Amino acid sequence: MELKSVPLEIPQGCNLILGQSHFIKTVEDLYEVMVGTSGQVKFGLAFCEASGPCLIRVAGNEEKLQEVAIKNARTIAAGHSFIILLKDAFPINFLNSIKQCQEVCTIYCATANPVQVIVAETEQGRGILGVVDGFSPKGVESDEDIKVRQEFLRTIGYKL
Repeated sequence: MELKSVPLEIPQGCNLILGQSHFIKTVEDLYEVMVGTSGQVKFGLAFCEASGPCLIRVAGNEEKLQEVAIKNARTIAAGHSFIILLKDAFPINFLNSIKQCQEVCTIYCATANPVQVIVAETEQGRGILGVVDGFSPKGVESDEDIKVRQEFLRTIGYKL
């Protein structure tokens, strides 16, 4: 077995959701989750099929994001993994619906930070062991940092 750290591409102004599911129907169901949750979201979705023809299945409503999702899926190359790149919306608005999707087994991360996927490669194929999402903490927040955090959440509309 070989372990690899695979960096993902996240276009400027975008977020990604990385997960694992168990069935080819995931592509259509996740597409419906995305458009059913937000009429404004732009997204690309790629799913790595793990049996049969083992194709990267694709959906979305933004061609450039679909292309980057395919590139990331090829880089990860782990069966039954999926990646959604989205803009004009935040992952928090989709995560509960994605988790409720029958085929979804795991969400590894939802972020706009730099991401490295830790992949194990065997003779059979590849599997995702986990992710490195962003950077390590540099300290503990101060009273001023708390104030900035709270103001930020109100500015973007997540708290009143």
